[in-house]
Formats: sequence, C-alpha cells, structure tokens
Amino acid sequence: MGTTSGPVPPAPGGAHHRPSAARGWRWVAAIAVLVSAGVHVLLYLDGYDTIDVVGPLFLLNAVAGLVLAVLLVVWHHWLPLVGGIGFGALTLLAFVLSTTVGFYGVSESFAGTNELVAAGAEIVAVVAATVALLRESLR
Repeated sequence: MGTTSGPVPPAPGGAHHRPSAARGWRWVAAIAVLVSAGVHVLLYLDGYDTIDVVGPLFLLNAVAGLVLAVLLVVWHHWLPLVGGIGFGALTLLAFVLSTTVGFYGVSESFAGTNELVAAGAEIVAVVAATVALLRESLR
C-alpha cells in the first residue's frame, strides 16, 4: 500500500472556510459605496435630473457605485479597492465643494438626512477600502 503525493484537502472548519478580515472590510466598503450610490439615485429621481451637469453626474455616480460594489466583493484584486477609495474620496470632495464654493452652479448645505447618510457612507467607503487594501498587501 503506497502513499499518495497529491494535495491534502483542508480540514473542515479550516482557514479556507473562514472569511478573512480583509474580505469583511471589502464587504463594508461595498455596502458603503452602495449606500452612497443609492442616495445619489434617489436624489436624481427627486429633481436632480433637471440640473445640467450635476444631474447626469448623480446618475453616473449611482451606476458606477453599483458596479464598483459588485466588483469589490467578486473580484479579489487591488483595483476595486483603489476604486472604492477614489469613489468615496471624490464623491465626498464634490459634496464639500458644493457646500463651500459651489459645484457646477449647485450650492448645498451640510444638513439633511440624504447629505449626512451619503457623506458618512463615503467616509466609511474610504476607510474600509483602505483597511482592506492594507490587510491584503500584508498577506
């Protein structure tokens, strides 16, 4: 009776069955991006569709956020994580510009449920995607 030299399957409950911490952070980033995208589509449907430049950007943000959220959980590459950081940071920057100096003729206030939810989600997206990227790069 000989021994086989093939790979040994992982034991039940082993490391292959536990989600990594980085994977959890990817999910947090994906949910945050999706929340921000959802707020933008709601605002688009609630009247922003009539605003030149900003209206189409809100729709683009919503579609891009949906695609990015899916990529964050299905494509285990560093690119979606960088995308999550960029999405959150740039969307938040556009909001800050609209509340301070204006953004393509739109001036907002840093108040209201939609604004606070989106800004919070964008901060979470940046932090979660950054943590996941760092954890994955340390493996």
